[in-house]
Amino acid sequence: MVRFPRVLAVLPYALGFLLPPLLVWSSEAGGLTAWLPVLALFVGVALCDAVTPVHPASWSPSDAARLDSHLEFRVMTWLWVPVHAALMFWAITTGATLHGSGWWALVLGTGAIGGAVGITYAHELIHRTSSWERALGDVLLALVSYPQFALAHVYGHHRHVATPHDAATARLGEGLYAFLVRSVIGGVREAAVFESDRLRRRGHPAWHVSNACWRYAATLVVVYGGVWMLQGWWGVGFLVLQSVLAIALLETINYVEHYGLLRREISAGRYEPCGVQHSWDSSHRVSNWLLINLARHADHHLVASRRFPALSSQPRAPQLPAGYGAMLLLATIPPLWRRVMDPRAERVRDGIWQEA
Repeated sequence: MVRFPRVLAVLPYALGFLLPPLLVWSSEAGGLTAWLPVLALFVGVALCDAVTPVHPASWSPSDAARLDSHLEFRVMTWLWVPVHAALMFWAITTGATLHGSGWWALVLGTGAIGGAVGITYAHELIHRTSSWERALGDVLLALVSYPQFALAHVYGHHRHVATPHDAATARLGEGLYAFLVRSVIGGVREAAVFESDRLRRRGHPAWHVSNACWRYAATLVVVYGGVWMLQGWWGVGFLVLQSVLAIALLETINYVEHYGLLRREISAGRYEPCGVQHSWDSSHRVSNWLLINLARHADHHLVASRRFPALSSQPRAPQLPAGYGAMLLLATIPPLWRRVMDPRAERVRDGIWQEA
């Protein structure tokens, strides 16, 4: 049964649903207003985090189980799928009528929403046990041309996080732009290797028809073919560019989440279990509303199956000095990023991460 107080509790996390109408309105208004969604995501969120108090939350096992079962939070993630699909249809068809800075503002706004909100919701869905929810996550990932992320993240990143074997863990001293290349290529490789190993264990060759990578490739053919029939090569170009931005934004978030953290190798090829000290945590309110508690990242790695409302802040985890909005901007300037984050990461490695 849907209860009114629980619906109210969902509303702050529905912040991302304001972005599609903002993109539509700003694009129709034109001029400098067309850049408002990009500014809202890359500057507005950082400012809001800075002026609002942090909001740590710690749930008992019974409270976490109760929050995990609330239907209202699940429905919100499901609803984003048709919203995002409709936004993409509108953006691609509208893009054909625009030119110059207005076109670029629409491309960047669409990609930013896809990377910040769309892939975050996809991340929530691909961790579910039900096949239909994972399929919804696959749809969202296909809209940003990154379907293999489902395999690479769930079966690669969560297994190898904070080790040299994880492409999505940024090394201490590694700049963002080198990381983006390594993480994207490594993620594709991890997905292919996982499927190859899975099929081999079942006695099938790597190119067997049940290889999920074939399904992902077919999905992209359908998506790009549909866009080409809708708007031709201009539409395809729009889809590619917004996907590049969305993927770069996702991987920048990956960069922030584990930068410089490393699990101790206890024997050749074996590492200590993943703990709270292997993820950067953040209790900044607006970032967590927009990214549905993604910044409570240490708890996510402790219990990956836990739904977003049940995630707790981990005070013993190393804490980011600012919210995700500001940290994403900082990451784009590698010398400043290293000045801020390298000393913190080194303290974590020394075992005093509570002071990080």
